[in-house]
Amino acid sequence: METTAPKKKTCTESIRDFFTSAKFLIYMSHALSTWGDRMWNFAVAVFLVELYGNSLLLTAVYGLVVAGSVLLLGANIGNWVDRNPRLKVAQTSLLVQNSCVIVCGVLLMLVFHFKGQLVELYDGWILTTCYILVISIANIANLASTATSITIQRDWVVVVAGPDSSTLADMNATVRIIDQLTNILAPMLVGQIMAFGSHFIGCGFISGWNLCSMCVEYALLWKVYQKTPALAVKAGQKEQQELKQLSPQRDCENGQSPEESSQPLMNEASAPNASASPKAPGCCEQVSRPLQTFKAGWVAYYNQNIFLAGMSLAFLYMTVLGFDCITTGYAYTQGLNGSILSLLMGASAIAGICGTVAFTWVRKKCGLIRTGFISGTAQLCCLMLCVASVFAPGSPFDLSVSPFQDLYTHLMGEQVLPEAEHSLLDALAGNATTAPPALEMPPLQSYMSVSLLFAGVIAARVGLWSFDLTVTQLIQENVIESERGVINGVQNSMNYLLDLLHFIMVILAPNPEAFGLLVIISVSFVAMGHVMYFRFAFKSLGSRLFLCCSPEQKVETDDSPSLPTTV
Repeated sequence: METTAPKKKTCTESIRDFFTSAKFLIYMSHALSTWGDRMWNFAVAVFLVELYGNSLLLTAVYGLVVAGSVLLLGANIGNWVDRNPRLKVAQTSLLVQNSCVIVCGVLLMLVFHFKGQLVELYDGWILTTCYILVISIANIANLASTATSITIQRDWVVVVAGPDSSTLADMNATVRIIDQLTNILAPMLVGQIMAFGSHFIGCGFISGWNLCSMCVEYALLWKVYQKTPALAVKAGQKEQQELKQLSPQRDCENGQSPEESSQPLMNEASAPNASASPKAPGCCEQVSRPLQTFKAGWVAYYNQNIFLAGMSLAFLYMTVLGFDCITTGYAYTQGLNGSILSLLMGASAIAGICGTVAFTWVRKKCGLIRTGFISGTAQLCCLMLCVASVFAPGSPFDLSVSPFQDLYTHLMGEQVLPEAEHSLLDALAGNATTAPPALEMPPLQSYMSVSLLFAGVIAARVGLWSFDLTVTQLIQENVIESERGVINGVQNSMNYLLDLLHFIMVILAPNPEAFGLLVIISVSFVAMGHVMYFRFAFKSLGSRLFLCCSPEQKVETDDSPSLPTTV
């Protein structure tokens, strides 16, 4: 009897299957969502600075409110993700996030158009109320974005990838590449629109984009949900279904029908509670419930076997060695212009993409936990260039200048001329963007320090993003499905906490002479984070951690794919 061999798919059919697969649809949804987020995060900071007369006050308040909200509500957001169906969570967070951004954009358009009249009404209190509304609604949008990130990147991706760890790693890497590209391209687009148009046009464009994107993302998520039946059932629902399937078997063994056996049991269970029916939760209980969820979430996070790995990732946020406003402000004080900084940001994005590609390759060769150890070591070695820049020629580092001098003079009200020509806070406010006279340009040798600094920052991005993907997949694989949301919510809270501390550190020591001290502190926190990861890795693998490719990794690649927990 002859057996017909399975028909091999043509190239056109393979391409068609890929573009209609759940993986590609989730990539498209994430790209649209991330593009809108990056445009809004870039634009809202510019809008707040422009509205408050080129001051960073509103931007600082917004950043503080966002960080504090995620820090306090991260566990509750994750708990809400765990307790509700996946599709409901994704659709609700998507609608809330985009609706808030649209409302914020319309409100900012009105403020920009009628700012002159609003200043005169009730001594400017109407304008102040608009500022409060913008910051509050934008904060709600950020909380909804956090819920979207948890449910899609930390839950849906795991379910769509299935039991294959390599597929999960590839999907995580692709999602991170999308993040890197949108982080560069989206701000460039909205920046050009505001530069050649106006802030009013920029607000309108972002509102229109989010309106269209919301509809497309909604349809894409619905398609992914239809193509992946596993998304319809969560861990708690699976247990209930298994109990329902087992109960008829037990009933048949006892000679009873399911209908006869279930009714008495329900009556017996309800009989003791008949006299004492459950009371509606009181006001105090409703108020304390979020606090109980907050405490339970952090306790559950502490009890996870990947606790040290998660803490190590959070410690990497306590650093000034990134392409944020802090490092940009310092670069301006050292004579770098916007053109050079844009090229450096592009190089940083390319290094991040290389890190995501390296993650997939190293993970296949050495295993997941060893990939984190190798990535952390590479990042720490690259950051040694930043430490060397503190003592290189051209560095403004000066221990004789107190890092708290500017803070002391502001608090005490003393008007003393600062010893530094430029302050980091002035640079961030746009007061140090003007080019100095040609005669005062620093000699070529003075650029050695800042060159070493950015060389270390850019090179470290390869290890940083590879390490980030490692910890992300460790959390995905080792946290049970019923706690996946709350654990990732607490992880986001930890990240925001350390990020908030690094801003406080800069506020306490804003002068360029103290930036070298901030660099040393940042590298110290990164080193402590990787020490935590080393302890986790050594506890998991022991001396096998130092092997390039262990026997169990070969078994994983040779056998049928399964979801590993430690290797």
